[in-house]
Amino acid sequence: MDRIDLKMLRLLQANGRLSNAELAEKAGVSAATCHRRTQRLFEERLIAQVRAMVDPRKVGRGALVMVGVVLDRSTPESFAQFEKAVAKLKFVLDCHLVAGDFDYFLKIRVGDMADFNRIHGEQLIALPGVRQTRTFFVMKEVVDNAPLDF
Repeated sequence: MDRIDLKMLRLLQANGRLSNAELAEKAGVSAATCHRRTQRLFEERLIAQVRAMVDPRKVGRGALVMVGVVLDRSTPESFAQFEKAVAKLKFVLDCHLVAGDFDYFLKIRVGDMADFNRIHGEQLIALPGVRQTRTFFVMKEVVDNAPLDF
């Protein structure tokens, strides 16, 4: 990866809708070179995917909830069972194995508190190995999905 690749990554991270011609011009390379480099960035998984960022409030998912999860056992098997089950839940945006007081942190989008209360009672506490959850309702999103700084 060279400085042109890095510049292209920064440009695409800021605006994934740039056409190849626009990207080439901003990166200072020909359209053909830009296309080859972009294809390589995808092939090498430097660009994992391109997608639209939907405003959650506009689609009825305005409430952001962070949930700390403690499992009843800390074994590779219990972690694997939990991870397999949580990956199937469409309302879970992120799931991270963490060090500290919790085993996992989940980032969840719901319509409102009642919506969360329902899924918590029906699905979250029923996940394999869950001993305890602690819920944090986000009052204000200060920084969310910021671009990587490189």
